[in-house]
Amino acid sequence: MIVDFLADYYYNIGNYPVLSQVEPGYLQKKLPSYAPFGSEPIETILQDMKKHIIPGITHWQSPNFFAFFPSSGSIAGFMGEMLSTGLNTVGFNWLSSPAATELETTVMDWLGQELRLPKEFLFAGHGGGVIDRMLNLVGRDNIGKLVVYGSDQTHCAVQKAAHIAGFDPNNFRAIKTSRSNSFSLLPQSLLKTIQKDLHNGLVPCYLCVTVGTTSTTAIDPVGALCHVAKNYGMWIHVDAAYAGSACICPEFRHLMDGVEDADSFSLNAHKWFLTNLDCCCLWVKDPNSLIKSLSTNPSYLHNNASESKQVVDYKDWQITLSRKFRALKVWLVLRSYGVSNLRNFLRSHVEMAKSFEEMVKLDKRFEIVVPRNLAMVCFRLIPSVVHGGDANEINRKLLDSMNESGRVYMSHAMVDGMFVIRCAIGATLTQQEHVIMAWKIVQEHANTILNKTAISA
Repeated sequence: MIVDFLADYYYNIGNYPVLSQVEPGYLQKKLPSYAPFGSEPIETILQDMKKHIIPGITHWQSPNFFAFFPSSGSIAGFMGEMLSTGLNTVGFNWLSSPAATELETTVMDWLGQELRLPKEFLFAGHGGGVIDRMLNLVGRDNIGKLVVYGSDQTHCAVQKAAHIAGFDPNNFRAIKTSRSNSFSLLPQSLLKTIQKDLHNGLVPCYLCVTVGTTSTTAIDPVGALCHVAKNYGMWIHVDAAYAGSACICPEFRHLMDGVEDADSFSLNAHKWFLTNLDCCCLWVKDPNSLIKSLSTNPSYLHNNASESKQVVDYKDWQITLSRKFRALKVWLVLRSYGVSNLRNFLRSHVEMAKSFEEMVKLDKRFEIVVPRNLAMVCFRLIPSVVHGGDANEINRKLLDSMNESGRVYMSHAMVDGMFVIRCAIGATLTQQEHVIMAWKIVQEHANTILNKTAISA
């Protein structure tokens, strides 16, 4: 019955308003104030699901969803999630579910090989974490001297992580980027910032290099930034949450050139790799750096396998103890599609984005704000067509009008003082016809808004 419900949902998904149209607090008015005392039949629950929950869903799997970055699910990913949930294993160490651990190490090596990651990343490593070394150098009482570096385009999660880890909030460097360099982090800007911090008695500790930033899909020059950071003993992480998936395609692999000099690399398979949420893949050259920082060894978890040092206990690679059997999803996706079909899936979205970009260029009222990378196009109405109005406000109104129609959903970014509309193509069900329709919707709403602006001017 649940499968039938979901099948009907996907069959009709293109008919739903992409962005939920409900008002805040709507659901509290629909549901009882207390949990039911007795059981209820699944039929009744599904009726309420359709009546009350579906209207409050923003439909990320809709072919007309172009906001943020994609969350591309698939039947294979769904089956992997269903198997994982059905087995309900808690694979915190090898003994708790040997297959969960060993399948994860296998599929991570499979995927790492397709990304052409250096062998040092493929499930091997030798002890010693860089933060431990830094603290030994400056003394643990001086943790406040450690500095984290990224750009003003680096994902906000990095700043949150630094805060949780105990870094002084004043020691997070969001180094300014510019449109002239497509919002990439420049090595000379990083070097200048590091040298200033050293002069002030601070200690460079961590650098986040981004391959495909959230706002504009900017590509930081991995190799050049690693060359700068390595001279100061910093931990270098390459965040390829979105763009990393595309790097299994030989023609896009150059985007992560220089990764051999990084310490860690990550991508989100749940973004653009047909793997249902959630699934973040992390490779590290030195697993012992994680183990030294995160390991706990209470007596109730002692076992011969762990003490043999011949197995992986993933509890020591993460903050939490419990962990899902996520590797099943990646395993099913890789086996059900194969690398060749996955590459074609990714390429199809890039080609759709190229066509959207060309349509934007043909309409002289619009501009492409930054060169397109992969499958996201950043565009806006140019200031000269807003009849003396505020260009940012007009573009905001355009986006709001499009999204409120329910026919399409895009999101925005603020870069270099510009309000930019982002069209991120990557939903599993999206085809060329949906991209063409999305552009027509943009033009329709632009016509209406610009006409109103002309009249009021």
